[in-house]
Amino acid sequence: MSTNSQAVPLTPVPPSLLVRIAMRPLTRILNPLMRKFAGRRHVRMAAEVRHIGRTSGRAYSTPAGARVHGDVAVIPLTFGNQSDWAKNVRAAGGCSLKVNGEEYTAVAPEFVDRRDAGPLLKSAFGPVERAGFRLLGIRQYLRLRVVPAGQAG
Repeated sequence: MSTNSQAVPLTPVPPSLLVRIAMRPLTRILNPLMRKFAGRRHVRMAAEVRHIGRTSGRAYSTPAGARVHGDVAVIPLTFGNQSDWAKNVRAAGGCSLKVNGEEYTAVAPEFVDRRDAGPLLKSAFGPVERAGFRLLGIRQYLRLRVVPAGQAG
């Protein structure tokens, strides 16, 4: 996977105050549970994002609210673009995803704001989910091109 996206400096987008105060502490409790279910068929709330550490080279698996629509995946950045997993995916030029039981190879990571992600969000997430994104103050999304893992060439 290429590292072309590293050439352009990334403007930091931190998580909202609500996420920092209420959700960040819950992740220590919920992430181990979510990792067990992330990416499984019929578990729409969490996909599995598999990425490689930028400095450690270690393999990681992170639960995230990814959706795939056509040949594009979109992931709401609840904790902003400075989370380790988001930086890892950007540095590596992609990752692998497991969404609703399906495996994908994801490349060309691009951080987009709500306006630019709007049509994709509308097609991939329901109105209640999108309202939740606004409530949580999510301002940025990660967009990736995807191919089913068996078709990656």
